[in-house]
Amino acid sequence: MSSTQPDHFEFSSDNRAAAKAIIDKYPEGRQQSAVMPLLDLAQRQNGGWIPHPAIEMIADMLGMAAIRVLEVATFYTMYNLAPIGKHHVQICTNLPCWLRGSDQVVEACRKVTGVGHGRTSEDDLFTVTEVECLGACVNAPMMQINDDYYEDLDSVSTERILSALKAGETPTPGSQTGRHTCEPVGGITTLTGRYPDRATKSGGDD
Repeated sequence: MSSTQPDHFEFSSDNRAAAKAIIDKYPEGRQQSAVMPLLDLAQRQNGGWIPHPAIEMIADMLGMAAIRVLEVATFYTMYNLAPIGKHHVQICTNLPCWLRGSDQVVEACRKVTGVGHGRTSEDDLFTVTEVECLGACVNAPMMQINDDYYEDLDSVSTERILSALKAGETPTPGSQTGRHTCEPVGGITTLTGRYPDRATKSGGDD
C-alpha cells in the first residue's frame, strides 16, 4: 500500500456542493466549526485517509491555519493520516469491553487478519486499530468496522464477521446474539404489556 502524499487535493464536484452545504449551516463567523465534517468528507473521498494537501485545502476554505486543522485531525481516532485497508477494524479495549472479553476479540482479529493493532494486512483488506470507548458499552465487547458497529462479540462471532468480509460478503451489523438494540439479555422489564414478545420471563411493570 503506497503512502505517497499527493501534490494536490480538491473536492469532487459533488463533495464541493456538500462542503458548501455543511459550511452554510453555521452562522457568520463560525464557519470554522465545519472542520470536522469537512475532514470526514475528504477522508471518504480519498479512500479512508486524509492527505496533507486536503488539510491545507480545508484550512483555506475555512480561513484557518493549517496547523489548527491538523490538530483536529490528529486528536480524533476517526481520522486517518495514512492509508488504511479496505476494512478498518476498530476494536474497543476500554474497561467495559475488556471486562466482557475484548481480549478474545483482539485475538480473533489477529487470527483472521494476521495482524495486530496499528497494522494493515498484507492483502490490504484489513487495518486493525485499538480505540477507546465507542459508546456501545451496554453491548460490550464490540468493534467498529468502517461505518458499522458489531456488538455482543466473542471469538467465534468475531472470526465469522471477519471471514465474511474476507470472502466479499456483508455480515449483519449490530448485536451478534440476537439482542434487540440494547435491551437486557433476559428481555425487557418495563412496557411488557406493549411488547410481550420481548418481555423477561420474570415479568415486570407495565
